[in-house]
Amino acid sequence: MKVVIAGASGFVGRHLVARLRSDGHEVRCGTRNPVTARPSDWSWVALDVDRPETFDAAFAGCEALVYLVHQMTGGHGPDLLRHEAAAADHVVAAARRHGLHRIVFLGAPRPAGRASPHLEARLCTGERLRSSEVSCIELRASMIIGAGSESWTMVRDLAMRLPIMVLPRWLATRSSPIGITDVVDALAAAVVDDLPASAAFDLPGPEYLTAREVLTRTAATSGFQPVMIPVPVLTPKLSAHWLQFVTRADYTVARQLVAGLGSDLPCDGPSYWDRMNHRRPRALDEVMREALAADPVTGNGRRWERFVRRVAWPA
Repeated sequence: MKVVIAGASGFVGRHLVARLRSDGHEVRCGTRNPVTARPSDWSWVALDVDRPETFDAAFAGCEALVYLVHQMTGGHGPDLLRHEAAAADHVVAAARRHGLHRIVFLGAPRPAGRASPHLEARLCTGERLRSSEVSCIELRASMIIGAGSESWTMVRDLAMRLPIMVLPRWLATRSSPIGITDVVDALAAAVVDDLPASAAFDLPGPEYLTAREVLTRTAATSGFQPVMIPVPVLTPKLSAHWLQFVTRADYTVARQLVAGLGSDLPCDGPSYWDRMNHRRPRALDEVMREALAADPVTGNGRRWERFVRRVAWPA
């Protein structure tokens, strides 16, 4: 099958391109800057969802599209929602025009409470993509664990760099983290799924945990346990500044990720694992160890983490 990926240069995109190529598919890698994209032996093409004029060359001759684009560093509230909805509408129009028979979209779970602007935009994008006659499979995953994931990097750095940690209220919210290899398995299966209509499915991980539990489990994989001190108030804005100081997270991205933790993110809808008869998702301890090993920190960060492991309370 000939597949075009929007957002191929991102964290999930790079893993998915490698998987689809190994499965024998012809993959067209969409990115805003194909000239500088790497590796150079992949088939890169200009594909910018903000520039619909790039769609025709990118989509021509393809049978399926994997949509991995989501704006994290710009736009807020109604403007973000309009922007993401317009991009999805343009993509659907181009998919119809070129006769694509499948769109696969990686979205996020519907929160138990009020959705943050970025979660609301992702849900809206999924609804727009599923509203056309082109069959769209939306897969909803919460935090993806793997070296290079923005949310995982934030959690990983907090767990590895703070022997004593304050606990803002948003660390009590729950989600179902999942490893990158399981997500790629699901995306690859959705590309060739014979489902004729559009549908949304959850991608639950093996456990449903609070953000605090994810932090402690991450630290425990390296043999120590941070001391945690609850604090009554720490807003997303203040939290983002704190995260920027401690972790490698970009301030704007950190703020959006924290805002998305305002409510639990249950994966309680239809599960795609049931449809694809998938093995049980990999154990969190296993994928955490793998992600930690694949992300060797250098410089001051490495020296500080070594110090933390020496002084922290053993797990």
